[in-house]
This record gives sequence, structure tokens and C-alpha cells, in this order.
Amino acid sequence: MVERYVLSIDQGTNSTRCILFDHHGRLVSVAQREHQQHFPRPGWVEHDAVEIWRNLQRVVPEALSTAGVAAEEVAAIGVANQRETTVLWDRRTGAPLRRAIVWQDTRTASLVDGLRQQPGDEFFLERCGLAPSTYFSALRIRWMFDEVDGLKERAGAGEVLFGTMESWLIWNLTGGTEGGLHITDPTNASRTMLMNIRTLAWDEELLAFFGVPRAMLPGIRSSAEHYGDARSVLPGIGITAALGDQQAALFGQTCFSPGEAKCTYGTGSFLLLNTGTDLVRSRHGLLSTVAYKIGDQPQAYALEGSIAVTGSLVQWFRDRLGLISSAAEIETLARTVEDNGGCYIVPAFSGLFAPRWRSDARGVIVGLTSYITRGHLARAVLEATGWQTREVVDAMNADSSVALRELKVDGGMTADNLLMQFVADVLDVPVVRPLVAETVSLGAAYAAGLAAGFWPDLEVLRRNWHRAAQWLPDMDPEDRELEYENWQRAVERSLGWVRPPRPT
Repeated sequence: MVERYVLSIDQGTNSTRCILFDHHGRLVSVAQREHQQHFPRPGWVEHDAVEIWRNLQRVVPEALSTAGVAAEEVAAIGVANQRETTVLWDRRTGAPLRRAIVWQDTRTASLVDGLRQQPGDEFFLERCGLAPSTYFSALRIRWMFDEVDGLKERAGAGEVLFGTMESWLIWNLTGGTEGGLHITDPTNASRTMLMNIRTLAWDEELLAFFGVPRAMLPGIRSSAEHYGDARSVLPGIGITAALGDQQAALFGQTCFSPGEAKCTYGTGSFLLLNTGTDLVRSRHGLLSTVAYKIGDQPQAYALEGSIAVTGSLVQWFRDRLGLISSAAEIETLARTVEDNGGCYIVPAFSGLFAPRWRSDARGVIVGLTSYITRGHLARAVLEATGWQTREVVDAMNADSSVALRELKVDGGMTADNLLMQFVADVLDVPVVRPLVAETVSLGAAYAAGLAAGFWPDLEVLRRNWHRAAQWLPDMDPEDRELEYENWQRAVERSLGWVRPPRPT
């Protein structure tokens, strides 16, 4: 019998990866290519969608070649993607109209301020589960319409298509200008501020409010079903899943039951709690979002705490300050000191996301004295991720009827043992990492394999999950609360930094 595999495409903020998984959920091979980050102005973050598509065309053959796997041995393709990043492209030529605007971008802050005053948060929370923020896609579309004459009219005529990255890649994979599928799934559509969170359909009131023509929007399909076959890269292979990267990680961590939670530590960090078929409205700064929808089954929902800057703070420490030469060095440097020396870093590079949602915040370093060394700064960088996680977990515990008892973690930063121990210490719960740390890719593979019949049900996927590492809390409770109080004082100093422009 010929061995078969599921191929996962993980299109992330910094790179595009292709990973092959076998029937036991084991990683067989991986290929990865980074793409350029463009920062044309302060607060602006952009990607070249064509560069990302070309990278995908390279990493898929590389992953197959490394494993010695032929295309016909691939049972299905699943796609996970950076969410909210917005691409507009010409239906006829297939060319993007401009660089993609990334989820971290804050250029729409002035629009957000206006929406929060009129019509107010409740109008949006009731319909899409999201309060206005620079984070979401609808405001980027609105911004582009305001910037480019005639663009809205072209979109209304069906000449311009909108999508997040999975829509862009699937459209190209399935033929592009020659009949490519223009689709998305509810996990990505729920991050646009345009989809009704209950019906999983584009909401007429929201479309009218933002002035977004329905003709430019992708069709909303389940997260796991047969969409169609690829016509390029892997011709004839079925594309059977699409999920936003954080929902894919929840799926890959097999958090299928209400009350199960995971946190993915990457460029940013994202903590999701499965709430089952119940749509829970947060009162403490979290997002209500679609966790996944498998075929014709009822959708599952989640509460999400989104942290904008965690791994990217380490990158800044490396690339902008030059204090380390590789990301892995930060743990070694941080271990040269016993504590942070009284220094705290609040990385509000794109404002603050959950649970505060303050676009007027900017990054600060507080507590600097002549005693502070590179080691103390390195430790403060890592601790910033721990304290931001604590703020989100506190909000989640306040919204949920059951307090978090264990946190499943994944993503590149989980290789840092000092950081993971600190997270366990500040949360006062065990932190557990699975054997397969690439849970975003695994989740997309699991959903694709379910839709293709490669795996029969969720219980088989649960049995594939194995613990690789665990960190138990070991911090004096008084020290924990004192340090947390210091952190919150530091955050207060980051607020109100961006002021409204002076009237002209």
C-alpha cells in the first residue's frame, strides 16, 4: 500500500511554509521562505502578495523533494494564513492593486476613533462580535477606497477582488484569471468586521455601513470541505481546508471541547479558548470569533486574546538594536542576570491589543538606571510576553465560568525554556507543549485530512497529541503580584502617546 500524506501551507506574517504530515500527525518534511517586511511610514506594515505567491510555488516542490514524495501521494491540501492582512487585486490581470496591508498596520487609527464615537462599539459587537480596531480588514478596504479614485466603483462592477491571504493563494492555486476559486472560510471572514457572527454570511448592514460592494467579496465556505482541485503547483490535488492561523493552531492542539485553550507564541501571540457552540460575548476586552466549522456541522466559537507584539519584539531586539545576532541568543543573554533589574518593556509598537485595545499607546522602556545591562533588557523582553499573557488569561477567567487550569502552547517562542517557565510562573498553572510544535500547520492538515477522509474523526486526532514538555509554576505568590503591579504601572505610561492631529 502506498503511503499517503497531507500537505499543509502555512502562510504567516514572516514566511510561507509547506509541511507534509503522515497519518500519525508526524512532520515528514518542511520547506520555508521568508518574505520582505515593508515599513513605508511609522505604523505602516505591508507585504508583497506576488512575492508570497512565488514563495509558495517554490516551497511546495521543495517539501516534496526533501521527503521523496510524489505529487500523487498527497491526499489533500490545507491552508492556514495570517489573518486580517488585506489584499485587493484585479480580477482580469491577477495583479494586486498595491502591497497587502498587514494585520499589524495602524494607518486606520483615525477611522477607528470615529467609529467608536459614532455609531459606537455596540453596533459592531452585535453584528460581527468585534469592536472597531486597526486590526480588522474592513477598515483597510475603506481606507483604500478613500485613497484611490474610482476603486470603489471598480469593486462594485466586479473588477476588483478582496481577500485575506488564503483567498489570494487559493485563487491562484485553482487557476487565477482562468477561473480561480474566490473563497474564504468563517474563521477568516469573522475577522473582517463584515460577516455576521451568527449566520456566517456577509452582513448587509455592515456592508452598507463600510461601503463594501458584495461583488468584491469571496464566497464563505466551511473550514473543512472539498473546495476544488489545484490547477497549478499540485495539479489535480484537492484543496479541502482553510483556517486562519490561530484557529488552525487551536485545531492542531486538539482543543475540540469547550474550556480547552491554547496560546501560540509567534510574531504576536494569540490565546484562544473553545466555547463550543455558544457565542460568548466578552466583557473584558476579548474577541468573540469563529473557532472552526467542519463540513455541515454547527460552527464552534472561541474567545480570543490577541497580543500584537511578542516574537517581533525579539526580532526588534536583534535587527533594530543589534544586541543579539540570532533569536535563540536572547535566552542565553537573559540568563546572565537573576532578574530584570527593575526594568520593564511595554512593546506597544502597534498600540495595545487585548484586553486594552488602545491604538494611542506606544512602546516604552521604564525603570532604566545605570545598573541595567543588555542581560536585563533581554530579560525584560521575554517577561513582556509573560505579562501580556497574564493580562489576557485574567480577562479570559473573568469571562469564562471555569478558570484556566492548564495552557497548551506552541509556536517558535516555546523553544525558549526561560520564557515558558516565566509564563507558568506568572499564570500559576502548568504550561504544556506538544510533540509537534508546528500546530498551525498541523491544524490545517487535520482539517484537510478530515474533509478528504484521510482521518475518520476528531478522536483519532486527539490520540495523535503527545506531550513533549511541561513547565510547572515556581514563583513566590507575593513576588508574582508585586511584579505584576509593576508591569501594569509600566503599561499606564505607554498610554496616550499618540495624540489627535492638530486642526488645520
